[in-house]
Amino acid sequence: MPPRYLVRGGNPLRGTIRPAGNKNAALPILAATILADGPVDLDNIPRIRDVDTMLALLADLGAEVSWTAANTVRVDTRAVRPKPLDPGLCARIRASILLAGPMLARFGKVTLPPPGGDVIGRRRVDTHFLALEQLGASVSIGERFELVAKGLTGADIFLDEPSVTGTENALMAAVGAEGRTVLRNAAAEPHVQDLARCLVAMGARIDGIGSNIYVIDGGQALGPASYGIGPDHIEIGSFIGLAAVTNGEIAIDPVRPDDLRSTLLAFERLGIRPRITGTRLVVDADQERRIRPDLGGHVPKLEDGPWPAFPADVMSTTIVTATQCAGMLLIFEKMFESRLFFVDKLIGMGAQIVLCDPHRAVISGPSPLRGGVVESPDIRAGMAMLLAALAAEGTSTIHNVGQIERGYEQIDSRLRALGADVQRADD
Repeated sequence: MPPRYLVRGGNPLRGTIRPAGNKNAALPILAATILADGPVDLDNIPRIRDVDTMLALLADLGAEVSWTAANTVRVDTRAVRPKPLDPGLCARIRASILLAGPMLARFGKVTLPPPGGDVIGRRRVDTHFLALEQLGASVSIGERFELVAKGLTGADIFLDEPSVTGTENALMAAVGAEGRTVLRNAAAEPHVQDLARCLVAMGARIDGIGSNIYVIDGGQALGPASYGIGPDHIEIGSFIGLAAVTNGEIAIDPVRPDDLRSTLLAFERLGIRPRITGTRLVVDADQERRIRPDLGGHVPKLEDGPWPAFPADVMSTTIVTATQCAGMLLIFEKMFESRLFFVDKLIGMGAQIVLCDPHRAVISGPSPLRGGVVESPDIRAGMAMLLAALAAEGTSTIHNVGQIERGYEQIDSRLRALGADVQRADD
């Protein structure tokens, strides 16, 4: 039988937890090592399945990969040669598409199958290819994607949407292109900023980091570098919700306060108010957990959007948190049309949720949750089910936990250190 979690809920969690490095920064930065003429040492890399898959893709291309410490990896891509990407590995993660930009910039061609990853709705790749075409690439789409460029040249590019991975691919290709590239309507999430800063550490010239306009002076030779990945603000949001739903007291250290502004604003509307001192965030026990209505007593709405708006990847765990708060909340998930389909599992555990359509749900709380047998449909919904199981009375079984472990490093043992009763069963 595939691995599963056995969870006994109803106990407040207490203690200090260190957030893992940002998965969504680690994956593009690992892809970017293809541009470096020498080894790149990366610290605070999460030991998760998606990272293992990206490292396997790099190794299959000829890179030398070695873990030099628990969360530090050295990647030397000088021996990488152009070849079609392994379709089996690409099917495991959507981030395989991030190899398109650096492979194209270095070798002038790349062949890759359609990427895999979470099934949370349509996740278009048009933005990637439209940007790469404007830099000089030709794109052929069939069973595989074939990209060819005799030489990349800087361009003034307006992305048709602020796609995170589309921005990252365009950034890496623009670094290898001759001349200046202006990238407009770009994504600026913390993980995109981390990629840009790592490229700068490797020798790239990039201005506008943190904004939606990047200016890249390409054609510079990139060399060896060392870089530390920032803490995962998505995981931090999950831990805030975890403390709230179990009525526990959890300290999260370190955090980047500027990465959490929209997340903290959303939790404040639910009556959950963490306090931050320096890089330490604390969620005290006995939070109010009361949803604040809009002016005039209207039902408030929580919606996600591109940075710096509320992150889509925090929505699933916030939904679980809202079920434990007094009041009514309208959730508007604008980014992915299948992300809310996991709420039927919460309803089965006792949550009062009305799924209005693929993008909207109304939550009325608080609702006592009871243990149940559920599964993890994707990374973020899986973590949300883990929160629900820890908040529920009784025992829950969570199947398909490989999805959770794609994005959360050793989450079962880390939660046990906070007092959670979570056991991983492999047979």
